[in-house]
Parts: sequence; structure tokens; C-alpha cells
Amino acid sequence: MNKYIHKTQYYETDQMGIIHHSNYFRWFEEARVDFLEKMGYGYHRLESEGIISPVLKISCEYKGMIRFNDSVEVNIKLLEAGAYRFRIAYEIVDCLDGQIRAIGESSHCYLNREGQPISIKKVNRDFYETLKKFVVS
Repeated sequence: MNKYIHKTQYYETDQMGIIHHSNYFRWFEEARVDFLEKMGYGYHRLESEGIISPVLKISCEYKGMIRFNDSVEVNIKLLEAGAYRFRIAYEIVDCLDGQIRAIGESSHCYLNREGQPISIKKVNRDFYETLKKFVVS
């Protein structure tokens, strides 16, 4: 499981003083980018090789509020890493009390620069094999 720490910012709050729900998806992306970079396959590297991985589906279930100046840990589990897509689970945990504040999931595919689906297994076998090592069942 990969851990990414995010300290909440004032601009992320809503009128009620809690973190606006849309920011959770941003934190998922921050954690996903961090995860891939730690693996040696950050978005910059993949895109320079002509590989993009857009979101196909994303969800978030809110379990508790997060407020300005809180720190949260975004845990990632790679659930699936196939030739054409991958799927990630997220868990947002309050760093102070260890309570789960949200859970989510996202699915992604692989496309070339022209937006055509590609098999990552054929285009970049090393990345494919590296991803497979991180799959948690």
C-alpha cells in the first residue's frame, strides 16, 4: 500500500468550513501521481513515451468531515493491472485520529497520443510487469 500525506488548505474548504467534496478526487490524483512516480513511471515519463491513462470511472464514499489544516493520509491499493486498464482503491485517513474519512476507486485505460486504446503489455512491457508486482488482492 502506498501512502501519500496531504495537508488541507484553506481554499479547499466550503462555506461551512469543511473540505469541499470535489477536493477528494484531486487528492486521489495527487496520490496516484505520487505512486507512479515512486514506481519510476510518473505521468511525465509515460506521456513522453506517448502513453496517457485517462480516468474511465471514479467514485468516492464520504465517511466523515475533514477541516482546514487537517492532515490526511491517502492510501492506495492497486486492485487490477491488465494490458488495457488498471484500477486503484483509495482510503483517506485522518492523520490525527486514524479515522477513515473517505474511500474511493478509480479505473483508467491506456491510450496513445492519438487517443486510440493500446495494450500496455505490448507498448511498454516493463511498465506492465512493474505494475503487476504492486497488485493487491
